[in-house]
Amino acid sequence: MKWLKVDPDKCVGCGTCMETCSTTWFKENNPALSRIQVTKKDEDHYDLNACNQCGTCIDMCPVGALARDGNGIIRMDEKKCVGCLMCVGFCPTKSFFYHAARRPEPFKCIACGLCVKKCPVEALEIVTE
Repeated sequence: MKWLKVDPDKCVGCGTCMETCSTTWFKENNPALSRIQVTKKDEDHYDLNACNQCGTCIDMCPVGALARDGNGIIRMDEKKCVGCLMCVGFCPTKSFFYHAARRPEPFKCIACGLCVKKCPVEALEIVTE
C-alpha cells in the first residue's frame, strides 16, 4: 500500500505543500482546496493532515464510488459519486475534504508525491508498505 507519511515535528508551517496541491489539482493557490492541510498546533508546532488510506470511507460509501487501486490508494469514481458526503463525515482522520464552490465531489490525498518533492524541510514522504 502506498500513502503519504507526514512528520509534524519537521513541519515549519510554510504552506508549500498546500500551495503545490491546490495549484496542481485546482489551478489556484487556495489552502481550502488542498488535499493536505497544515494547521498551527501551538507556537512551534504544526499538524499535518493527509489521507493515510485506512479505507473506512470505502465501507461508508452507499453507492460504491470508492475503491483501492493497484497501489492501495483509495480512489473515487466521480461518475458513481452522488455527493452525499458520507466519506467526509465518517473519515476518522478528517482527511476527506469538500469545497462546494469548486467541485461537486469530495476529494482527498491520492499520494501523488508532488508535495513531497516541494517540501523544503522533508516533512513529507511517500511510503510503500
